[in-house]
Amino acid sequence: MSRQALTAERALAEAMALADTEGLSGLTMRKLASRLGVEAMSLYHHLPNKDALLDGMVDQVYTEVELPLPDEAWQPAMQRRAESLRAALLRHPWAVELLDSRSTPGPATLAHHEAIIRNLRDSGFSWHLTAHAFSLIDAYVFGFVIQEIQLPFDTPEENQELAEDIMEGMSQVFPYLTQFTMEHVMQPGYNYGNEFDYGLNLVLRGLTADYSAPDS
Repeated sequence: MSRQALTAERALAEAMALADTEGLSGLTMRKLASRLGVEAMSLYHHLPNKDALLDGMVDQVYTEVELPLPDEAWQPAMQRRAESLRAALLRHPWAVELLDSRSTPGPATLAHHEAIIRNLRDSGFSWHLTAHAFSLIDAYVFGFVIQEIQLPFDTPEENQELAEDIMEGMSQVFPYLTQFTMEHVMQPGYNYGNEFDYGLNLVLRGLTADYSAPDS
C-alpha cells in the first residue's frame, strides 16, 4: 500500500484534528510530522514554520463559516453567519484565541471579511455602523463561545450534578442564586447554549435601531 502524498492541505487538516483533541499546546511541528508519517524536514517544505501552519489553520476555519448570499438582507445574513461562526468555533475551540490574531491573513479570511462588509454596505450601513456591527457581532459570538467551552460540564446530567454540589448548604447565604439555580438551571432540558439566540437577536435589534443611510 503506497503512502499518501504529503501536501499542505493534508498537513493542515491533520494539524486541525490534532489541535481539536489536544489544544494548541499539544500542536508541535514534530508531533504533526509524526502523525503524518514523515520527517519534520519534509513538513517544512510545505509549511515553512509554525506561524505559516497557524495562518493556514485560521484560514481553513473561515472556510467553514457561511457567508451572505448575493442580495441577501443583512439581518438574516448576519444571523446565519453568527450561528455558523459559533458552530465552527465549537468544532475548533483553539480557534477562539487565534482567529483575529494573525498578521498575515489568508485568502479565505480576507474573502470572509470582504463579504461581511459588502453585505452591510449594500444594505445601507454607513462605514461607521458597518464597523460597529462587525465588531459587536464578533464580540458577542466570541465571548459567548469562550463561556460555552469553559463551562465545567458537557451534558445536562453533569450540569445538574454540579449545581447540586455547589448549592448544597448555601441556600441561606445565597438565596437568590439558589432559587435561580433551582428554578432555571436545574430544570429539565436546560442548556446554556440556548441563551445564544436570545443574545444574538438582541444585538441585531439594537443594530436595526441604529440603522442609517451610508456616508456620502
